[in-house]
Amino acid sequence: MKTITIEDVEKKDINQVTILDIRPEDAYCRGTVEGAINIPMQEVENRRDEIPRDKPVYVLCHTGEWSVYTVNMLEEAGYEAYNIEGGYRSFLRMMLGRFVENETVMAEKQKDIEKSIIKKFRKSVWCKFTKAIREYELVKDGDKIAVCISGGKDSMLMAKLFQELRKHGKANFELVFLVMNPGYNADNWKIIQDNAKVLGIPLTVFESNIFDTVADIDKNPCYLCARMRRGYLYSHAKELGCNKIALGHHYDDVIETILMGMLYSGKIETMMPKLHSTNFEGMELIRPMYLIKEADIIGWRDYNQLNFIQCACRFTENCATCGGGRGSKRDEMKELIAQFREESNLIEKNIFRSVHNVNLRTIIGYHKDDDVYNFLDDYDERGKKKHEKM
Repeated sequence: MKTITIEDVEKKDINQVTILDIRPEDAYCRGTVEGAINIPMQEVENRRDEIPRDKPVYVLCHTGEWSVYTVNMLEEAGYEAYNIEGGYRSFLRMMLGRFVENETVMAEKQKDIEKSIIKKFRKSVWCKFTKAIREYELVKDGDKIAVCISGGKDSMLMAKLFQELRKHGKANFELVFLVMNPGYNADNWKIIQDNAKVLGIPLTVFESNIFDTVADIDKNPCYLCARMRRGYLYSHAKELGCNKIALGHHYDDVIETILMGMLYSGKIETMMPKLHSTNFEGMELIRPMYLIKEADIIGWRDYNQLNFIQCACRFTENCATCGGGRGSKRDEMKELIAQFREESNLIEKNIFRSVHNVNLRTIIGYHKDDDVYNFLDDYDERGKKKHEKM
């Protein structure tokens, strides 16, 4: 199989070659190599007639791995096809690297990004952020908060929101923008660091070997990885003198968790806006993006023409970003909620409100710590009290 680097693709005359982007349409629309055409991977075989046969075809996916199958298929069909090494991720790394070298342009970009939070996205993002801070009492005077950054859109926006809160808020608190490298590949790690420079986020970095640890785990590796990552974040944040860690979970994560609990675990529970740590005394987890919808986070990202990593895990990113198979249970919940939105915009609101408005008298059973209750426990007694009142 023939390969080519993204740097060499850039040198080609766009009129003499075809750059074929096989990522999903939404990913292509957010950004691609100049002159590239889009045919999603699953459609290439049936749409080969749209690809010119008289010039070389350079195939682009997210990581340069799924595109291998398309290159082989095109070669068998008689095309001169090449696989772009590293895929769109390598292109993004290259372009971001060039951007951060221009300090003047980068400074202007940062101002525009900050302005967009307070102006254009004031109602949908900024006010929802400050409302969650107030309503759930997430930030107090004297706090030192470790803002945990994974490199995706949610945590990067959360970091900018906290910076704006420091500028415009009343609470007196400190921030540490904490990033753990659990074993990212070189491209993803470079993209995270360069995006932080573009956004003006000063990173505090530490290393771990979590990806290597879970590499050979067959059962629930993502669950184990998430628990280990959180433990490392708590531990390092505490060493830095922080009393809170902030995670970038948003409104959609909350309602997805409610549905997953009901449909797959047979229980009603949700992702809480804040939690005391069980294993790290004096530490607390907060979720200040709790009221912000994912669509509005995406809107902010796209308005500012930002490109963040979607999934930095080296074991699952191909599936998540290239459409190479069915996703997780959470992906199923996203699809289900999207169907609900088509029916009514009230359904997702009511799912969210349902855990804020529980009527214990209409619940068969519940438990709180070691206390377990069943409606039969006092059913007859409550019946007698009703008759006595009459």
